[in-house]
Amino acid sequence: METLQNLATTIASALSDYTLVPLLLAVALYFTVATRGVQFRMAGEMLRLLMQSGKRPVNSAHHSTVSSFQAFAVSIASRVGTGNLAGVASAIAIGGPGAVFWMWVIAVLGASSAFAESTLAQLFKIKGKRSYMGGPAYYILKGLHNRKWAVTFAILITLTFGFAFNSVQSNTITGALHTSFGFDPIWVAVALSILTFIIICGGIRRISRFSEIIVPVMAIAYIILALVIVIMNIHRLPEVLDLIIENALGFNQALGGTVGTALIMGIKRGLFSNEAGEGSTPNAAATADVSHPVKQGLIQALGVYTDTLIICTCTAFIILCSGMYLEGHDGIILTQHAIDTGLGGNTSIGSTFVSIAIFFFAFTSIVANYYYGETNLRFIHDDNRIILIYRLLVTAIVFWGSVSALDLVWTFADVTMALMTLCNLAAIIALRRYVLLCLADYRQQRRLGDPIYRRSTIPQIAAETTCWPE
Repeated sequence: METLQNLATTIASALSDYTLVPLLLAVALYFTVATRGVQFRMAGEMLRLLMQSGKRPVNSAHHSTVSSFQAFAVSIASRVGTGNLAGVASAIAIGGPGAVFWMWVIAVLGASSAFAESTLAQLFKIKGKRSYMGGPAYYILKGLHNRKWAVTFAILITLTFGFAFNSVQSNTITGALHTSFGFDPIWVAVALSILTFIIICGGIRRISRFSEIIVPVMAIAYIILALVIVIMNIHRLPEVLDLIIENALGFNQALGGTVGTALIMGIKRGLFSNEAGEGSTPNAAATADVSHPVKQGLIQALGVYTDTLIICTCTAFIILCSGMYLEGHDGIILTQHAIDTGLGGNTSIGSTFVSIAIFFFAFTSIVANYYYGETNLRFIHDDNRIILIYRLLVTAIVFWGSVSALDLVWTFADVTMALMTLCNLAAIIALRRYVLLCLADYRQQRRLGDPIYRRSTIPQIAAETTCWPE
């Protein structure tokens, strides 16, 4: 097992540090330039669309649909999890305060990749039995006509999100509840498994309804807590900002090699948290009932900002304002101690609140991750018996993950996540022309009113975009 762990670690490090990180940056830069900074120039449009995202288009042809906001909530449910609380803490502990700067950079640039992949997911979506379905597997098949490539992606995302990531999320929940409240891991595992099975058996509509209620409430509560801590330590804010910039770009840090560590950790943890370009959130984006593919692309780009620029930054400021990152702690323990210190030091609020937040953030990630696996299994072979087996396996994985050591599973997930991301990045670059055509059509129509996409807009793929009106 130790040999296998070392081998998996070596492969994961090579894939992420020397292949994935440069390609993520390259693809994000390409879409930023090609779309003329869509993530900056259309930020106001993103907010406008989010305000209207609970509505479905009047001309909807699907009787059972998921609203744009519900699809957004499902994608945020997957994004906002242990990466926002524990992952940011690990990035700072290993890469230093400069890692926060590079998390911001990958979020700002990566929002363009998130826009591209979610627009493609909408463009090539299909009508399922209860809602729309889509994602990288679907746009690889319909846009590039390569089933082997599409099936490879579908398998990788199911292994990564449906199994590996869900075991990690359930393990984090159990550990946090045991540490804070002394709950027996076995009983937590049983309760968590039963709750997971009940939610996932309801399909995407139950998952989306659950997510649109829980995610905003917990995100707002966490932001308020962070603001309270920052206000209580407002005198340290200029020092914290200087610390982030200096450790990310400072001359002495560059000579010492710490800038490279900060850059790699910031980008890796940023990717794990916001998932921009990874190919996961397009599966949720495709379910939305909207009048134009670009609408959901813009809303999902806003999701990257919500995850990294707001929630991850909250965690970073809490940790850096407290100064606890110098005490040798890591992961969720560092975040807990930082909250306690930031609130005055004589309190256990940090441990309690983080445990509750981790439960809701990680549990919503579990149900969203499950859906990513389901939609890709249905792509490979749409059989309800297979989906039932998958639901039972996910429930078992949640139980097993709650009571097991997961070092090898986490490393395995790093490998499969890197591979699925590489598959998706290659696909969105190959399909870039359609992204740009959709964006141009949206901008032209927006000047005249509410944009509506029609199959005739891009005639060469009209036969592959049958969800859209003539």
